[in-house]
Amino acid sequence: MLLYCEIAAVLALGLMLLFMPKFLPYLKKLKFGQTIYDLGPKAHLAKQGTPNMGGILIGGFTVISAVAVGVLMMAREQMGVLRNHLLWPLLFVCLGSMAVGFTDDYIKDVKKNHEGLKPKQKLVGQLLVGLLFSLYCYFFVGSDVILPFTAKTWDLGVFYIPLMTVLVMFMTNSANLQDGVDGILSSVTTVGMIAFSLIAAFLAAALPTPEGAFEYRLIAVLCCALAGACIGFLRFNRHPAKIFMGDTGSMFIGGAMVGVGMLLKCEFLLIPICFTCIMSSVSVMLQTTYFKYTKKKYGQGRRIFKMTPIHHHFELSGMKENQIVLMYTLVTLALSLLAIGSLAPLY
Repeated sequence: MLLYCEIAAVLALGLMLLFMPKFLPYLKKLKFGQTIYDLGPKAHLAKQGTPNMGGILIGGFTVISAVAVGVLMMAREQMGVLRNHLLWPLLFVCLGSMAVGFTDDYIKDVKKNHEGLKPKQKLVGQLLVGLLFSLYCYFFVGSDVILPFTAKTWDLGVFYIPLMTVLVMFMTNSANLQDGVDGILSSVTTVGMIAFSLIAAFLAAALPTPEGAFEYRLIAVLCCALAGACIGFLRFNRHPAKIFMGDTGSMFIGGAMVGVGMLLKCEFLLIPICFTCIMSSVSVMLQTTYFKYTKKKYGQGRRIFKMTPIHHHFELSGMKENQIVLMYTLVTLALSLLAIGSLAPLY
């Protein structure tokens, strides 16, 4: 099991390091540069024109590595391709979310329409992906979710479908909001995906059937492939970034996070493992709600944070981008260890 995960991670990492140096000049030649808005921190204006859409390689190399290693596993362990169905819906939610992000990036960077997809258009795309994936999970995976720190599950019944649809939309948007500081999403994703790969491997060992265990191991392989791709991407995305992943990459990552969580029935573990992503969304919602409330009550809107998402608050409070990335990575690491430990009653 460990060998397959290592192969997937090294393959994705190697492909990223090999092809990114050739991809960067191509994006610069096509002038696929990121547009930096005045609403963000002023220091970010210097990043204007930095190549965008690096998420194409993150998603592409993750899929290539996961499928290649998956086929190798199927051949060596004599497992039929059609039996091992969990990898395919996982790829659907990853690539479906990525397609929404790619469309947004394409409109902004290629068509030079800085508005990109309208919010309603983006939500419709995410709704469609989330609904189809939730329906699949409801009928073929089950509507029960694991309760952390117990050996019990909670059956959500038919309410599973709308709740999980909203969860898919929330997590893809949260990952998108997280991607606002050089290297931040790549770093926390690396830690989070390694954690999820360990969880998938542990749960596989607890399953009674070899077919079910094999499917969970395939999920672990995809997690490691994504971790490897993100490590390779960090070589070019760390501060000062030479390329951004764009909505293409952040929504692929968001889809991967929520997809893995749902297929493993570990939706509650998204809270600790993806805590920093979730707080990006929560900070925006708190800021907006409080601003509207105080504007209505006092005639002038007030703010809780200097700027949202909350990583910009830390930035405007004097922290450097690398310091913020380190803080977020360490928080993710600590909470990921907690998430792994929460499943001890099941081992």
